[in-house]
Amino acid sequence: MPRVEFKQLLDAGAHFGHLKRKWNPNMAPYIFMEKNGIHIIDLHKTIVKIDEAAAAAKQISRSGRKILFVATKKQAKDIVAELVQKAGMPYVTERWSGGMLTNFPTIRKAVKKMTSIDKLMKDSAWDSLSKREKLQISRSRAKLEKNLGSIADLTRLPAAIFVIDVLKEHIAVAEAIKLGIPVFGIVDTNSDPEIVDFPIPANDDASRSISLILGAVIDAMQEGAAERKLEKEKEGDKEEKPKARPEAKRSGRKSAAKKPITSILPDEDEEE
Repeated sequence: MPRVEFKQLLDAGAHFGHLKRKWNPNMAPYIFMEKNGIHIIDLHKTIVKIDEAAAAAKQISRSGRKILFVATKKQAKDIVAELVQKAGMPYVTERWSGGMLTNFPTIRKAVKKMTSIDKLMKDSAWDSLSKREKLQISRSRAKLEKNLGSIADLTRLPAAIFVIDVLKEHIAVAEAIKLGIPVFGIVDTNSDPEIVDFPIPANDDASRSISLILGAVIDAMQEGAAERKLEKEKEGDKEEKPKARPEAKRSGRKSAAKKPITSILPDEDEEE
């Protein structure tokens, strides 16, 4: 698993925190010093926390489960959309709709509505609709897509969520805590790291800092997915490979018919 270097974090400006007067006292263990009224984050501790988060994310990916990435702030949304797509994970970058986790069945209904619109657009009945009706349906579809993002493929609650700014995404964090869903998060000096299961102390405003940290986590998840695929291929080979039959006894009688050996099936995917 690739390790983020100290110099990389330093060059990305990951050590710059917020003004001293805006700090959260719970961030004290991760603060190295104060300079010109600004808190400086201890990057050695950041590296340790990145490694912990990446290892946990890798295990989740290896198990076939999903992590929902949340980043609605301007400087993070494009980075998240680009990097997270590589791992095939769901993400929300436009707006967090209240109840997206706690009221998940309703969200699934909205997803089904979007799917039914897609089917209608491909059906011959679409051509018989008036121009005004087509426009209304298209606008409804665009609104649903904007609000739901890539969670349309999320058939059940995620195994964890990853937030870029714990303070900004406090509603998402609160919903995850309520449901007992683990939270990963980049935590700046103005945030509370104690509400996050896997806090990564770092600058959550600098795009380079976000990209570097998120990239490390995504790389680990891709490794986990690759290992899972390899394991399933090996299990498949074991199933297909016929077992050698024992040599028949040298006698005038025909050997008794051998009972079929029940093959060991691999564990079913956790995701449909």
